[in-house]
Amino acid sequence: MAMLDKLDKLDKNDVIELTIEDMGSDGAGVGRYEGMTFFVKDAVTGDKVMARITKMKKNYGFARLEKMLKPSEHRVTPECELHSRCGGCQISVLAYGQQLAYKQKKVQETLNRIGGFAPELTERIFEPAAGMDYPYRYRNKAQFPVGTGKDGKLVAGFYAARTHSIIPVSDCRLGPLVNREVLLAVLAYMEENHVEPYDETRGTGLVRHVLIRNAFATNEVMVCLVINGRRLPAQDKLIAALRGVEGLTGILVNQNRKNTNVILGDVTQLIYGRDYIMDSISLRDCGSPDFPRTGESVDYRISPQSFYQVNPEQTEKLYSLVLEYAGLTGKETVWDLYCGIGTISLFLAQRAGKVYGVESVPQAIEDARKNAAQNGIVNAEFFEGKAEDVLPQFYQSEDADVDALHPDVIVVDPPRKGCDERCLEAMIQMRPERIVYVSCDPATLARDLKILCDGGYELKRGRVVDQFCHTVHVETIVLIQKKTS
Repeated sequence: MAMLDKLDKLDKNDVIELTIEDMGSDGAGVGRYEGMTFFVKDAVTGDKVMARITKMKKNYGFARLEKMLKPSEHRVTPECELHSRCGGCQISVLAYGQQLAYKQKKVQETLNRIGGFAPELTERIFEPAAGMDYPYRYRNKAQFPVGTGKDGKLVAGFYAARTHSIIPVSDCRLGPLVNREVLLAVLAYMEENHVEPYDETRGTGLVRHVLIRNAFATNEVMVCLVINGRRLPAQDKLIAALRGVEGLTGILVNQNRKNTNVILGDVTQLIYGRDYIMDSISLRDCGSPDFPRTGESVDYRISPQSFYQVNPEQTEKLYSLVLEYAGLTGKETVWDLYCGIGTISLFLAQRAGKVYGVESVPQAIEDARKNAAQNGIVNAEFFEGKAEDVLPQFYQSEDADVDALHPDVIVVDPPRKGCDERCLEAMIQMRPERIVYVSCDPATLARDLKILCDGGYELKRGRVVDQFCHTVHVETIVLIQKKTS
């Protein structure tokens, strides 16, 4: 294993010694060799490693961990033996407390770099990251691709990082144990009834994914098979195979015949039970380090395509922080943009005068209205459409309610791409006293906050909530307030 001394001799497959000084946004370790930066997969801050170069760029390179010379004091052995092969848990070898520190640093530095916010400001306003006591078995949703292994046998699991090669996983440590029972039953049904898995290269085969949704509060389970066709053969055999699963509420079949990476298609058929599960979220006291529940709760109806946060325990903390940041007294008018099935809206409605929710997914809006009725909430109104379309149209309407045109609070929880520019412009025109921004992407959060703050707002509070333990993904909540001068 020869070491190289000169930078100009470096090339792919060369082996170099690195001390990992930091970690990048994708979780790769960052080390420097002769002044050049290298990103090393599976390495963490403090590791001393031998790394094999996989790609060279003009000013930086990529490498893989070849040999551990001295492990970091923060390195741990994950519970999952597949962590280095599966693309899901990018930082599981890092001690959990250090994962939280990494995520908080990532958010604050992104706000500094992209948003232009002063480091001393972000350092001052951000509270300690909210983590979990046991950061495993937390996911209430899993989507397992189905395929054929090298031995020709059926497999289900997760894609290896940056590939569509399936790593067989029957028991992901991030999900509940019941998922293993469901997967084994589905694969057994397919084997016994000669049901072929989908081959994305040739566009042949039938079963593409197994989607499992779990309601932790009620223990209800929904199973949805995504197929490359119109009908699943021997459906009665599948039902018989799954009926023994504890908590099974419904089995559905979703049709997706397109050559696409999008998992779900537009048509879903119920073949057993009911087409939704019921779950409940409770508020927590965010002023306590233990986050005890306060007793207030809301019940939710969840369909296969509904957006619903994947970590119930952390969602309770996140939504409790939303209410705390919103500062409601019972009289306020609130807009909840990208409201999904009304998860945040219905909590807001319990403490506000009126809440308007906006969501582009028709099924989600239908569920939001049913959820409002289920919980006896009458002061929440929901609009179907994109926030960037509904908000400007509403603002420009001559018939719009005056209070709705000038809300006290706007809560926004957009997808990873952030808010549309027209949506941001309408929010600035509406001039609410406070805007609570929930984000799953630090870069688009920083971009949007810069626009909003240039429009007359200022950062007041912020907190990282670890919704996605052992991954590089991070949820952030920020409060901005209208400037007084």
